[in-house]
Formats: sequence, structure tokens, C-alpha cells
Amino acid sequence: MASLQLRRESEVDQESPKSPEAKLGMKVEDLWGIQEPKLTPTEKLNACFESIPVSSFPLAPQGVEIRSDASLAEAVQILSQNKILSVPVVNVNAPEDATWIDRYIGIVEFAGIAVWILQQSEPPSPRSASVSPSGTDVAVSLNGMTSAAGLGTLGPEDASITSGDFFEALTSSEFYKNTKVRDISGTFRWAPFLALQKSNSFLTMMLLLSKYKMKSVPVVDLGDGKIDNIITQSAVIHMLAECTGFHWFESWGNKKLSEIGLPTMSPKQIIKVQEDEPVLQAFKLMRKNRIGGIPVVESGGRKAVGNISLRDVQFLLTAPEIYRDYRSITAKNFLIAVKKYLEKHDKGSPMLSGTITCKRDETIKELIKTLDSQEIHRMYVVDDDGNLEGVITLRDIISRLVHEPRGYFGDFFDGVLPLPQNSRV
Repeated sequence: MASLQLRRESEVDQESPKSPEAKLGMKVEDLWGIQEPKLTPTEKLNACFESIPVSSFPLAPQGVEIRSDASLAEAVQILSQNKILSVPVVNVNAPEDATWIDRYIGIVEFAGIAVWILQQSEPPSPRSASVSPSGTDVAVSLNGMTSAAGLGTLGPEDASITSGDFFEALTSSEFYKNTKVRDISGTFRWAPFLALQKSNSFLTMMLLLSKYKMKSVPVVDLGDGKIDNIITQSAVIHMLAECTGFHWFESWGNKKLSEIGLPTMSPKQIIKVQEDEPVLQAFKLMRKNRIGGIPVVESGGRKAVGNISLRDVQFLLTAPEIYRDYRSITAKNFLIAVKKYLEKHDKGSPMLSGTITCKRDETIKELIKTLDSQEIHRMYVVDDDGNLEGVITLRDIISRLVHEPRGYFGDFFDGVLPLPQNSRV
């Protein structure tokens, strides 16, 4: 038995790339082999991941931070130029010897900016909490501009047709150029800034990225008070893609999607937008239902013709001129304009691959490899006729790999991270 084990590990060593993720997979493999036989595969994985500190996770490219006095326009440019979805915000008023809690005020992300813009374009509610004078000025400025651009007042239930020059007017406005990141830190979808220490476990990190719906988890160095690493859902999926061939992964990864309860929704539960609806309706539906992406379906049908995610708001903010010739920015026109733009500027973008789908009888390993290679955050499940049957997100996959032991976090999350029933971001 030992010789067979050694031969199998040798084959893995020869066939797998010597990536940091693959080496991490070998650590899990070693721990997997010494777990109690009576444990279930999920219990074994939980025990393995609990034994590995997050300091072992490969480091993400570092160095990108945003000052709290940066403008909203500058934040969008930094995110877009570095091809990242979120970035830590440094408090410029913090002293040099500040702890990490005082040094950072949060994480700004494209998704949050999209939601914030939608919030500012809606009339204030009589019941809403008081806002700062600068926030009031911003809302008044944008509401006036929406009328001038032919958009009208954007209500949560009714998205009017968006004129092609709307976002050019938006990104050239003084409020967009002058609003500071710190001014909106309490008004939009500000990512929870819950950081881990290097000694915290993989299991803790994976639970935060799945059950507790965090898109990314910062890892801090308590010594210098700075972020040492940021682990994202995408990074975990990439790690899993590099672990094919290991017994612990294959025993789970070769299961069909339907065997592990994916997708978790029925066709009637899918939130979608038709191709002739305004693109802002897509963003509004994402905000209302607290989801990160939405399929675009053919008019009157169930076949997906594209996908729009909250991060795609960057194309409305960084290249608004590409919509100038459209009388209205419908979901279909948005997809067409973005595709033409990317063909000239970023031929490697996942958006050029079209709508990527799968079926229920595919394996979780096949799904992970596709998500990783295509650099996408969700996969649409279709039937034999191409009709939508469900959606599978990165969070869904991670949540099927680990489970939270009873009392693991105690009452730490009570009132800290709300868990909306329909949240799938």
C-alpha cells in the first residue's frame, strides 16, 4: 500500500505544475492521509483545512492601495488599470504607527460604486437617515443630471431608457470628479473589513468566503499593521483547479453537480433581464436582490445571450463614449458596445468568450477548471434546449467543500454581517 501511495504521489509530482497552489494541495494530501478513517470526506477536509494557516496561501500581487482622499473618478481608474475588483482604502489621517484597524477604513470595489451611483440617482426617502451636506449635494447634482440626460428619476421598480450620452455626462460632472472615497464609505456597499491574522486557519477563511458571503478576505501582519495578503473567492477556485490529481480533490471533484446539490435554485428563481431592457435595470435588479451578476436573455425567452455583473459598471465609467451612438443603452446594446471596445483594447477579456454554460451532469472538477481558465465568477446551467435552469457562483462551490462546525464562530457574527435570505453575491 505504501509503495502504491508513493508511486501515485510521484505521478502527481511529474504531471502537476510546481505552482504554489499545487504545493499547497500536497499539504492537504498529506493531512488527508492521516485523518481518522471513520470521518466522512467532508469532515476530513474540514480537519485538513483547519490545520493549515492562511499564511500558507500564495501571496496576491501587492502594492495597490487607495488613499481616502482620492476622488471617485481616481478610484475607478485605479481599479480598471490594475484589472482588480477591490482595493484597500488607507486613512490619510492615521498616524504612521497606527494599527491596521486605524490604518484602513475599508475596501472599495466596483460593485459598491455601481450600487452607490444607483442610490444617488433615486429620490431620497422620507424615512432615510440624514445624510451629510456633501452627500445631499451629490444626490441633487446627479438627480438634476439624470433629467437633463433624458433618464428621468430612477425608481427602484421602474428603470427608464438610458440615453447613450448619459454616462459621458455623469463621468464629466463635477460631483463625480470631486467626491472623495471617504465621503461615500458609509453610504454604499462597503465590503466588510473583517481581517484575518496569519495564524488563522484555511477553514476560517473559506467559511468567510462562502457562508458569510465575503468576496475577499484581507490577511494582516500585526507587526507592521499592514495587509500582508488578500485572498479572494477566485484565488481559492484557482487553487482548487491546480489540485487536480490529488486524492482529496478527486474524491470530491468527480461528483456531478446534481450529486452535491448544485445549482441551488429552480429556473423560476433566476433573476434575469431581457435584452431589450435598459442596462440600468440589470444593475438595479442586482442591487435589489443583492447578487453579483445577472443573465441577459432573449426577449420573451429563457435562452441566455450574455451576462452582466456589477464589476461591468467599469465600462460605463471608464469608456462612456462607446455608447454615444446608441439612442438607448439597453442590455443588448451594452453587451455589443463592450465587445467592440474589448476587441480593440483587451482581447483577453472573459467577456469576449460569450455566454459560458454547463449542464447538471457535468462534474464539479470540470466546472472549476472552466471557471478558472475563463476567469469568470458564475456559470449558468442550461437544459438540452439551452434554456436557463440555474446559476452556480464561486461561493456556491466553496460552500460545498467545507461546512461550519457547530459553535465555530460562537456569537461573533450576530449583528456583524447580515445574511439576506436571497443574497448570492
